[in-house]
Amino acid sequence: MDRRTNPYTPNAGAPPRFLAGRRTEVADFRVLLQRLTRGYTEQSMVVTGLRGVGKTVLLGEYHRIATEENWVAVETEVSKNTPFGPQMANLARRALLQVSPRARWGAKARAAAGVLKSFSLTVQPDGTLTGGLDVEPDFGRGDSGSLNDDLADVFEAVGEAAQDRERGVVFLFDEVQFLARAELEALIGAVHRTVRKQLPVTFAGAGLPQLPGLAGEAKSYAERLFKFPTIGELGEHAAEALEEPARAEGVTFDPAAVHEIVTYTEGYPYFIQEYGRAVWNIATGATVTHQDAVDARVTVEAELDESFFRARVQRSTQEEERYLRAMAELGPAAQKAADVAAVLGRSSEQVAPLRARLINKGLLYTPRYGYAKFTVPQFDRFMRRYMDLDGPAGT
Repeated sequence: MDRRTNPYTPNAGAPPRFLAGRRTEVADFRVLLQRLTRGYTEQSMVVTGLRGVGKTVLLGEYHRIATEENWVAVETEVSKNTPFGPQMANLARRALLQVSPRARWGAKARAAAGVLKSFSLTVQPDGTLTGGLDVEPDFGRGDSGSLNDDLADVFEAVGEAAQDRERGVVFLFDEVQFLARAELEALIGAVHRTVRKQLPVTFAGAGLPQLPGLAGEAKSYAERLFKFPTIGELGEHAAEALEEPARAEGVTFDPAAVHEIVTYTEGYPYFIQEYGRAVWNIATGATVTHQDAVDARVTVEAELDESFFRARVQRSTQEEERYLRAMAELGPAAQKAADVAAVLGRSSEQVAPLRARLINKGLLYTPRYGYAKFTVPQFDRFMRRYMDLDGPAGT
Protein backbone atom coordinates (compact mmCIF):
# COMPACT_ATOMS: atom_id res chain seq x y z
CA MET A 1 0.00 0.00 0.00
CA ASP A 2 0.94 3.64 -0.35
CA ARG A 3 3.50 4.51 2.33
CA ARG A 4 2.48 8.17 2.09
CA THR A 5 -0.92 7.34 3.58
CA ASN A 6 0.36 4.96 6.27
CA PRO A 7 -1.78 5.93 9.30
CA TYR A 8 0.45 4.45 12.03
CA THR A 9 2.74 6.63 14.13
CA PRO A 10 5.45 4.71 16.02
CA ASN A 11 7.24 7.86 17.11
CA ALA A 12 7.96 8.94 20.67
CA GLY A 13 4.92 10.81 21.95
CA ALA A 14 3.27 11.09 18.53
CA PRO A 15 -0.54 11.01 18.82
CA PRO A 16 -2.10 7.97 17.14
CA ARG A 17 -4.81 8.47 14.55
CA PHE A 18 -7.17 6.69 16.96
CA LEU A 19 -6.67 6.92 20.73
CA ALA A 20 -7.93 3.57 21.99
CA GLY A 21 -8.65 2.48 25.54
CA ARG A 22 -8.02 5.75 27.39
CA ARG A 23 -11.55 7.13 27.75
CA THR A 24 -11.55 7.11 31.55
CA GLU A 25 -8.27 9.03 31.87
CA VAL A 26 -9.40 11.57 29.26
CA ALA A 27 -12.82 12.10 30.86
CA ASP A 28 -11.34 12.42 34.36
CA PHE A 29 -8.94 15.14 33.23
CA ARG A 30 -11.70 17.18 31.60
CA VAL A 31 -13.78 16.92 34.79
CA LEU A 32 -10.74 18.05 36.81
CA LEU A 33 -10.42 21.27 34.81
CA GLN A 34 -14.16 21.93 34.78
CA ARG A 35 -14.44 21.51 38.55
CA LEU A 36 -11.45 23.77 39.23
CA THR A 37 -12.93 26.38 36.89
CA ARG A 38 -16.09 26.37 39.02
CA GLY A 39 -14.16 26.73 42.27
CA TYR A 40 -14.48 23.11 43.38
CA THR A 41 -11.53 20.97 44.40
CA GLU A 42 -10.61 17.74 42.62
CA GLN A 43 -7.73 15.29 42.68
CA SER A 44 -5.30 15.91 39.86
CA MET A 45 -3.85 13.22 37.59
CA VAL A 46 -0.44 11.55 37.61
CA VAL A 47 -0.49 8.76 35.03
CA THR A 48 1.90 5.86 35.52
CA GLY A 49 2.96 2.93 33.38
CA LEU A 50 5.77 1.18 31.55
CA ARG A 51 7.57 2.59 28.54
CA GLY A 52 5.58 2.56 25.32
CA VAL A 53 2.07 2.50 26.83
CA GLY A 54 1.16 6.03 25.73
CA LYS A 55 1.80 8.22 28.77
CA THR A 56 3.30 11.03 26.70
CA VAL A 57 0.49 10.72 24.17
CA LEU A 58 -2.01 11.10 27.02
CA LEU A 59 -0.26 14.27 28.20
CA GLY A 60 -0.61 15.61 24.68
CA GLU A 61 -4.32 14.86 24.83
CA TYR A 62 -4.47 16.69 28.16
CA HIS A 63 -2.89 19.72 26.47
CA ARG A 64 -5.54 19.62 23.76
CA ILE A 65 -8.36 19.35 26.32
CA ALA A 66 -6.94 22.25 28.34
CA THR A 67 -6.99 24.45 25.24
CA GLU A 68 -10.62 23.49 24.59
CA GLU A 69 -11.52 24.41 28.16
CA ASN A 70 -9.84 27.84 27.86
CA TRP A 71 -6.99 26.82 30.15
CA VAL A 72 -3.32 27.58 29.64
CA ALA A 73 -1.21 24.42 29.46
CA VAL A 74 2.57 24.55 29.73
CA GLU A 75 4.47 21.31 29.37
CA THR A 76 7.97 20.02 29.94
CA GLU A 77 9.97 16.83 30.32
CA VAL A 78 11.85 16.41 33.57
CA SER A 79 15.55 15.74 33.16
CA LYS A 80 18.25 15.15 35.70
CA ASN A 81 20.43 17.51 33.65
CA THR A 82 18.02 20.47 33.92
CA PRO A 83 17.93 22.47 37.18
CA PHE A 84 14.39 22.37 38.51
CA GLY A 85 14.17 25.89 39.95
CA PRO A 86 14.99 27.72 36.69
CA GLN A 87 12.81 25.26 34.78
CA MET A 88 9.81 26.10 36.98
CA ALA A 89 10.50 29.82 36.73
CA ASN A 90 10.50 29.59 32.95
CA LEU A 91 7.28 27.56 32.86
CA ALA A 92 5.50 29.91 35.26
CA ARG A 93 6.63 32.91 33.21
CA ARG A 94 5.25 31.31 30.04
CA ALA A 95 1.99 30.53 31.82
CA LEU A 96 1.53 34.06 33.13
CA LEU A 97 2.23 35.67 29.75
CA GLN A 98 -0.31 33.35 28.13
CA VAL A 99 -2.92 34.04 30.80
CA SER A 100 -2.60 37.75 30.13
CA PRO A 101 -0.31 39.60 27.70
CA ARG A 102 1.73 42.22 29.54
CA ALA A 103 -0.04 45.10 27.79
CA ARG A 104 -3.32 44.00 29.43
CA TRP A 105 -2.07 43.15 32.90
CA GLY A 106 -4.41 44.01 35.73
CA ALA A 107 -3.47 44.22 39.39
CA LYS A 108 -3.45 40.44 39.92
CA ALA A 109 -1.24 39.74 36.89
CA ARG A 110 1.16 42.49 37.85
CA ALA A 111 1.34 41.12 41.40
CA ALA A 112 2.03 37.63 40.01
CA ALA A 113 4.79 39.04 37.83
CA GLY A 114 6.41 40.57 40.91
CA VAL A 115 6.35 37.23 42.75
CA LEU A 116 7.64 35.42 39.71
CA LYS A 117 10.45 37.94 39.28
CA SER A 118 11.49 37.44 42.91
CA PHE A 119 11.50 33.68 42.40
CA SER A 120 13.37 33.91 39.09
CA LEU A 121 16.12 36.06 40.59
CA THR A 122 16.39 33.66 43.52
CA VAL A 123 16.89 30.56 41.36
CA GLN A 124 18.96 32.35 38.67
CA PRO A 125 20.38 35.69 39.88
CA ASP A 126 21.73 36.78 36.46
CA GLY A 127 18.21 37.84 35.45
CA THR A 128 18.03 35.77 32.27
CA LEU A 129 14.64 34.35 33.30
CA THR A 130 12.94 37.69 33.87
CA GLY A 131 12.33 38.74 30.26
CA GLY A 132 8.86 40.20 29.85
CA LEU A 133 8.50 40.78 33.59
CA ASP A 134 8.89 44.54 33.59
CA VAL A 135 8.01 45.00 37.26
CA GLU A 136 9.84 45.28 40.54
CA PRO A 137 10.40 42.04 42.49
CA ASP A 138 7.84 41.39 45.22
CA PHE A 139 10.34 41.04 48.04
CA GLY A 140 9.12 38.63 50.68
CA ARG A 141 7.21 36.34 48.32
CA GLY A 142 8.91 33.67 46.25
CA ASP A 143 12.40 34.64 47.37
CA SER A 144 13.01 32.88 50.69
CA GLY A 145 15.38 30.35 49.14
CA SER A 146 13.15 27.52 50.35
CA LEU A 147 11.79 25.78 47.26
CA ASN A 148 8.85 24.45 49.29
CA ASP A 149 7.67 27.94 50.22
CA ASP A 150 8.71 29.79 47.08
CA LEU A 151 7.10 27.48 44.54
CA ALA A 152 3.85 27.56 46.50
CA ASP A 153 4.00 31.38 46.37
CA VAL A 154 4.44 31.22 42.60
CA PHE A 155 1.55 28.80 42.08
CA GLU A 156 -0.70 30.91 44.28
CA ALA A 157 0.15 34.14 42.48
CA VAL A 158 -0.26 32.64 39.01
CA GLY A 159 -3.53 31.04 40.11
CA GLU A 160 -4.88 34.39 41.33
CA ALA A 161 -3.95 36.03 38.03
CA ALA A 162 -5.61 33.22 36.07
CA GLN A 163 -8.74 33.39 38.21
CA ASP A 164 -8.94 37.14 37.63
CA ARG A 165 -8.95 36.48 33.86
CA GLU A 166 -11.48 33.62 34.24
CA ARG A 167 -8.92 31.13 33.02
CA GLY A 168 -6.85 28.30 34.51
CA VAL A 169 -3.28 27.02 34.30
CA VAL A 170 -2.10 23.42 34.21
CA PHE A 171 1.56 22.40 34.34
CA LEU A 172 2.11 19.14 32.43
CA PHE A 173 5.22 17.18 33.42
CA ASP A 174 6.57 14.06 31.72
CA GLU A 175 9.13 11.72 33.35
CA VAL A 176 8.16 12.91 36.84
CA GLN A 177 10.11 10.06 38.46
CA PHE A 178 13.33 11.94 37.67
CA LEU A 179 12.49 14.75 40.09
CA ALA A 180 14.59 14.75 43.23
CA ARG A 181 12.66 14.17 46.42
CA ALA A 182 12.91 17.84 47.48
CA GLU A 183 11.67 18.95 44.06
CA LEU A 184 8.73 16.56 44.08
CA GLU A 185 7.93 17.64 47.63
CA ALA A 186 7.87 21.30 46.57
CA LEU A 187 5.66 20.56 43.55
CA ILE A 188 3.15 18.61 45.62
CA GLY A 189 3.19 21.33 48.28
CA ALA A 190 2.50 24.00 45.66
CA VAL A 191 -0.54 22.09 44.40
CA HIS A 192 -1.70 21.67 47.99
CA ARG A 193 -1.57 25.46 48.44
CA THR A 194 -3.74 26.04 45.35
CA VAL A 195 -6.25 23.43 46.54
CA ARG A 196 -6.59 25.16 49.88
CA LYS A 197 -7.01 28.53 48.15
CA GLN A 198 -9.44 27.05 45.57
CA LEU A 199 -7.45 28.47 42.67
CA PRO A 200 -7.63 27.27 39.04
CA VAL A 201 -4.05 26.09 38.76
CA THR A 202 -2.78 22.52 39.00
CA PHE A 203 -0.20 20.03 37.84
CA ALA A 204 -0.72 16.79 35.94
CA GLY A 205 2.06 14.40 35.08
CA ALA A 206 3.24 11.06 33.82
CA GLY A 207 6.01 8.70 34.78
CA LEU A 208 7.11 5.19 35.62
CA PRO A 209 5.23 2.86 38.01
CA GLN A 210 7.25 3.83 41.09
CA LEU A 211 5.72 7.33 41.11
CA PRO A 212 2.96 6.77 43.70
CA GLY A 213 5.54 5.52 46.17
CA LEU A 214 7.92 8.40 45.45
CA ALA A 215 5.10 10.92 45.87
CA GLY A 216 4.00 9.34 49.15
CA GLU A 217 7.53 9.50 50.48
CA ALA A 218 7.81 13.17 49.48
CA LYS A 219 4.48 14.20 51.02
CA SER A 220 2.28 11.89 53.05
CA TYR A 221 -0.89 13.56 51.76
CA ALA A 222 0.01 13.06 48.07
CA GLU A 223 -2.50 10.22 47.67
CA ARG A 224 -5.27 12.62 48.71
CA LEU A 225 -4.18 15.26 46.19
CA PHE A 226 -3.69 13.03 43.16
CA LYS A 227 -5.13 10.08 41.33
CA PHE A 228 -2.45 7.71 40.08
CA PRO A 229 -4.11 5.81 37.21
CA THR A 230 -1.97 3.05 35.76
CA ILE A 231 -2.16 2.53 32.01
CA GLY A 232 -0.77 -0.50 30.24
CA GLU A 233 -1.65 -2.88 27.46
CA LEU A 234 -4.91 -2.10 25.69
CA GLY A 235 -6.64 -5.41 26.33
CA GLU A 236 -10.00 -5.55 24.58
CA HIS A 237 -9.23 -2.22 22.87
CA ALA A 238 -6.05 -3.46 21.16
CA ALA A 239 -7.86 -4.45 17.97
CA GLU A 240 -9.43 -0.98 17.76
CA ALA A 241 -5.99 0.65 17.92
CA LEU A 242 -4.92 -1.48 14.98
CA GLU A 243 -8.04 -1.48 12.82
CA GLU A 244 -9.53 2.02 13.21
CA PRO A 245 -6.65 3.99 11.64
CA ALA A 246 -6.69 1.64 8.64
CA ARG A 247 -10.46 1.76 8.33
CA ALA A 248 -10.28 5.55 7.96
CA GLU A 249 -8.11 4.92 4.88
CA GLY A 250 -10.47 2.31 3.43
CA VAL A 251 -8.36 -0.67 4.51
CA THR A 252 -9.50 -3.65 6.60
CA PHE A 253 -7.73 -6.46 8.47
CA ASP A 254 -8.42 -10.16 8.21
CA PRO A 255 -9.37 -11.39 11.74
CA ALA A 256 -6.43 -13.83 11.68
CA ALA A 257 -4.07 -10.92 10.98
CA VAL A 258 -5.50 -8.99 13.91
CA HIS A 259 -5.04 -12.01 16.18
CA GLU A 260 -1.45 -12.48 15.00
CA ILE A 261 -0.53 -8.85 15.65
CA VAL A 262 -2.34 -8.44 18.96
CA THR A 263 -0.84 -11.68 20.25
CA TYR A 264 2.71 -10.66 19.35
CA THR A 265 2.40 -7.10 20.67
CA GLU A 266 0.47 -8.16 23.78
CA GLY A 267 -1.66 -5.08 23.20
CA TYR A 268 1.07 -2.54 24.00
CA PRO A 269 0.27 0.67 22.11
CA TYR A 270 3.73 1.47 20.77
CA PHE A 271 4.24 -2.06 19.51
CA ILE A 272 0.86 -1.96 17.76
CA GLN A 273 1.86 1.24 15.98
CA GLU A 274 5.18 -0.30 14.93
CA TYR A 275 3.53 -3.47 13.68
CA GLY A 276 0.78 -1.50 11.92
CA ARG A 277 3.30 0.59 10.04
CA ALA A 278 5.30 -2.45 8.95
CA VAL A 279 2.35 -4.51 7.79
CA TRP A 280 0.83 -1.56 5.92
CA ASN A 281 4.05 -1.07 3.98
CA ILE A 282 4.18 -4.68 2.74
CA ALA A 283 0.47 -5.36 2.17
CA THR A 284 -0.63 -5.20 -1.47
CA GLY A 285 -4.41 -5.32 -1.21
CA ALA A 286 -7.17 -3.42 0.57
CA THR A 287 -7.32 -6.21 3.18
CA VAL A 288 -4.32 -7.00 5.36
CA THR A 289 -3.97 -10.78 5.39
CA HIS A 290 -2.62 -13.17 7.98
CA GLN A 291 0.36 -13.84 5.70
CA ASP A 292 1.08 -10.09 5.58
CA ALA A 293 1.18 -10.06 9.37
CA VAL A 294 3.52 -13.07 9.46
CA ASP A 295 5.81 -11.58 6.82
CA ALA A 296 6.01 -8.23 8.63
CA ARG A 297 7.23 -9.69 11.92
CA VAL A 298 10.92 -9.73 10.96
CA THR A 299 10.75 -6.03 10.11
CA VAL A 300 8.86 -5.23 13.31
CA GLU A 301 11.35 -7.02 15.51
CA ALA A 302 14.30 -5.33 13.81
CA GLU A 303 12.70 -1.89 14.16
CA LEU A 304 11.85 -2.42 17.81
CA ASP A 305 15.35 -3.67 18.56
CA GLU A 306 16.96 -0.68 16.89
CA SER A 307 14.64 2.20 17.78
CA PHE A 308 12.98 1.15 21.03
CA PHE A 309 15.15 -1.32 22.93
CA ARG A 310 18.77 -0.82 21.91
CA ALA A 311 18.84 2.92 22.60
CA ARG A 312 17.98 2.18 26.21
CA VAL A 313 20.43 -0.61 26.87
CA GLN A 314 23.29 1.31 25.26
CA ARG A 315 23.21 3.75 28.17
CA SER A 316 24.39 0.90 30.39
CA THR A 317 27.83 -0.40 31.23
CA GLN A 318 28.83 -3.94 30.31
CA GLU A 319 28.27 -5.08 33.89
CA GLU A 320 24.85 -3.45 33.97
CA GLU A 321 23.99 -5.19 30.69
CA ARG A 322 24.94 -8.54 32.22
CA TYR A 323 22.62 -7.80 35.15
CA LEU A 324 19.78 -7.05 32.73
CA ARG A 325 20.53 -10.25 30.83
CA ALA A 326 20.46 -12.25 34.05
CA MET A 327 17.05 -10.78 34.87
CA ALA A 328 15.86 -11.67 31.38
CA GLU A 329 16.89 -15.27 31.97
CA LEU A 330 14.32 -15.38 34.79
CA GLY A 331 11.51 -13.93 32.66
CA PRO A 332 9.46 -10.71 32.45
CA ALA A 333 7.99 -10.79 35.97
CA ALA A 334 9.35 -8.97 39.00
CA GLN A 335 12.49 -10.75 40.20
CA LYS A 336 14.09 -11.06 43.63
CA ALA A 337 17.49 -9.45 43.87
CA ALA A 338 18.94 -12.66 45.31
CA ASP A 339 17.70 -14.73 42.37
CA VAL A 340 19.31 -12.41 39.83
CA ALA A 341 22.55 -12.46 41.79
CA ALA A 342 22.46 -16.26 41.79
CA VAL A 343 22.21 -16.34 37.99
CA LEU A 344 25.34 -14.22 37.89
CA GLY A 345 27.07 -16.41 40.45
CA ARG A 346 27.46 -13.53 42.87
CA SER A 347 25.93 -12.34 46.12
CA SER A 348 23.14 -9.80 46.44
CA GLU A 349 25.51 -7.40 48.14
CA GLN A 350 27.96 -7.59 45.23
CA VAL A 351 25.39 -6.69 42.57
CA ALA A 352 23.32 -4.22 44.62
CA PRO A 353 25.15 -1.18 43.13
CA LEU A 354 24.36 -2.40 39.60
CA ARG A 355 20.70 -2.77 40.46
CA ALA A 356 20.61 0.70 42.04
CA ARG A 357 22.19 2.30 38.97
CA LEU A 358 19.71 0.61 36.64
CA ILE A 359 16.83 1.88 38.76
CA ASN A 360 18.35 5.36 38.70
CA LYS A 361 18.59 5.19 34.89
CA GLY A 362 14.93 4.23 34.61
CA LEU A 363 15.53 0.71 33.23
CA LEU A 364 14.22 -1.04 36.34
CA TYR A 365 11.73 -0.17 39.05
CA THR A 366 10.85 -1.78 42.38
CA PRO A 367 7.18 -2.87 42.55
CA ARG A 368 7.76 -4.07 46.10
CA TYR A 369 10.61 -4.45 48.55
CA GLY A 370 13.38 -6.75 47.39
CA TYR A 371 12.05 -7.10 43.82
CA ALA A 372 12.81 -5.33 40.57
CA LYS A 373 11.08 -5.35 37.22
CA PHE A 374 11.85 -4.03 33.74
CA THR A 375 10.29 -0.64 32.92
CA VAL A 376 10.10 -1.66 29.25
CA PRO A 377 7.59 -4.29 28.04
CA GLN A 378 9.12 -7.40 26.43
CA PHE A 379 12.61 -6.28 27.47
CA ASP A 380 13.42 -9.83 28.52
CA ARG A 381 12.82 -11.00 24.95
CA PHE A 382 15.11 -8.31 23.61
CA MET A 383 17.93 -9.05 26.05
CA ARG A 384 17.88 -12.71 25.08
CA ARG A 385 18.22 -11.67 21.43
CA TYR A 386 20.78 -9.01 22.21
CA MET A 387 23.36 -11.02 24.12
CA ASP A 388 24.17 -14.42 25.51
CA LEU A 389 24.20 -14.76 29.27
CA ASP A 390 27.99 -15.16 29.30
CA GLY A 391 28.77 -13.47 26.03
CA PRO A 392 29.53 -9.92 24.92
CA ALA A 393 26.81 -7.38 24.19
CA GLY A 394 25.52 -7.21 20.65
CA THR A 395 25.98 -10.89 19.83
